[in-house]
Amino acid sequence: MRFILVKRRTILWSIAAVLVIAATVLCVGFSGSAQVYLGKTPRKLPIYSVETEEKTVALSFDASWGADKTLDILSVLERYDIKANFFVVSFWAEEYADKLKTLSDSGRIEVGTHSNTHPHMPKLSKKQMELELTTSVNVIEKAIGKKVDLFRPPFGDYSDTLLDTAADLGLHTIQWDVDTLDWKGLKATEMAQRVLSKAGNGSIVLMHNDGEHTVEALPLIIEGLKNKGFTFKTIGELIYRDNYHIDHTGRQIKNT
Repeated sequence: MRFILVKRRTILWSIAAVLVIAATVLCVGFSGSAQVYLGKTPRKLPIYSVETEEKTVALSFDASWGADKTLDILSVLERYDIKANFFVVSFWAEEYADKLKTLSDSGRIEVGTHSNTHPHMPKLSKKQMELELTTSVNVIEKAIGKKVDLFRPPFGDYSDTLLDTAADLGLHTIQWDVDTLDWKGLKATEMAQRVLSKAGNGSIVLMHNDGEHTVEALPLIIEGLKNKGFTFKTIGELIYRDNYHIDHTGRQIKNT
């Protein structure tokens, strides 16, 4: 008799557990959370890196405040004969228009927008997002005389609405898969080690134009990557413009 009661209780607990799991999946299904629960997510992603057989990477610099070290960065790139990207905010582009034009005219720097006022853009309305992007693109294009079609969200902060808005305006949203953490004041050797240990084919490296030790670290990063067989491209040269998909890690992959 005792055996029957224990067995019956076990069966009831098993049924209850199944019902709880089923209810959980059912409840979250309508919001897309069920797919997250099951290891899948419908959330859109920007480009963090690019799937390629080429041993190539892209170096990128965000410019929001300060410009004292900007031309020193360009000098290092010229010394090693490589290209890179700058993502700039409108007020930076306006204040340092001469430096921005020098960067662009060098033929080594591809310029993208980093927004107009550097806000947390997912908190904005769609109309405000559009204003941030169109205003910044217009300011930058006026300064450099070239088309802008790359966008990096401030703080790396994005949403489906932001990605859709950027795409509607002809902008590719770009993140990174290798962060130097130069904004934290890491030593040049520490920054270089981070890059050399993490970079792979199609990686996008994040730096800042006013990082405390960025200029000092840049030669170490470039020489270290070259010694490992890497070459350098701009992000515009690296990414696919059409016929691609982005996997769950943000890696852009060409459709076959």
